[in-house]
Amino acid sequence: MIFHRLIACAALALAAGCGGSTVETAQPQVSQSSGGPLAKTLFGAERTASDQRPDAFGSYSKGCVAGAVELPETGPTWQAMRLSRNRNWGHPELIDYVKKLSAVAAKQPGWSGLYVGDMSQPRGGPMLSGHRSHQVGLDADIWMLPPQRLNLSATERENISSISLRRANGAYVNDNWTRQHHEVMKAAASDKRVARIFVFPGAKVKMCNDETGDRSWLRKIRPWWGHHYHFHVRLNCPRGDRDCIDQDAPPPGDGCAEAQQWVNNILNPPPPKPRDPNAPAPQPRREYVLSDLPGQCQSVLAAN
Repeated sequence: MIFHRLIACAALALAAGCGGSTVETAQPQVSQSSGGPLAKTLFGAERTASDQRPDAFGSYSKGCVAGAVELPETGPTWQAMRLSRNRNWGHPELIDYVKKLSAVAAKQPGWSGLYVGDMSQPRGGPMLSGHRSHQVGLDADIWMLPPQRLNLSATERENISSISLRRANGAYVNDNWTRQHHEVMKAAASDKRVARIFVFPGAKVKMCNDETGDRSWLRKIRPWWGHHYHFHVRLNCPRGDRDCIDQDAPPPGDGCAEAQQWVNNILNPPPPKPRDPNAPAPQPRREYVLSDLPGQCQSVLAAN
């Protein structure tokens, strides 16, 4: 039964989701090595969550999610953006987290709440474009743009853009940075469910320099490339989800010295490491097929 359903999904690909709803027509993509449909084609075709108990399977960059929940497009203190992507889904823990964080953000001067970017697809899995992670329903991108209003139309949400907070390739923050950004990310990192928050190095250094109280939350703020139009929240695996693979915890300490080293390397890039002429040339990362993912992901795709 599962096999036949997956073959049907491959044939329909993006013309119709395996959950039954139609989507924009596109040509299915197949793996050059196996000839089978790519996992991103199968999961990208799904328009609804699986009718299963909520469960995250695999790792953030190689997995799927059962029983995901849709973040409502608009709430009292949030709006989901880029609705055409259908990526406002997540594990119930993530939905609860986003709602509570948005209520905290709405208390900041000049903020009506949060604009929420990509979370996960209805059944997680690899995405058709963009992220390598966001596969198990535990990642969310929060826009840096302070929401002035929460009644944007679907069209407006497709066309409005967030703002960049970086200067000098991410070594420093620019004039768009405010104390409110500091407080929102502090609140985001202070939740015990959070594993890491990714943001550009200059923002981490700025927060390190400005924080005068409890610094324990800074440990979860991790410098990473990009992440200047949004910050990326990653939750720990929920309790009881035994087949979910947590990322290693951040190193002890507040991580500020490490972030400063990132900044130093941006301003004064170290010389590139010489390549060993005898070493094989690096190969591009292979696109995942369904068999690369945890076995439970077949059931997630096959479920109603």
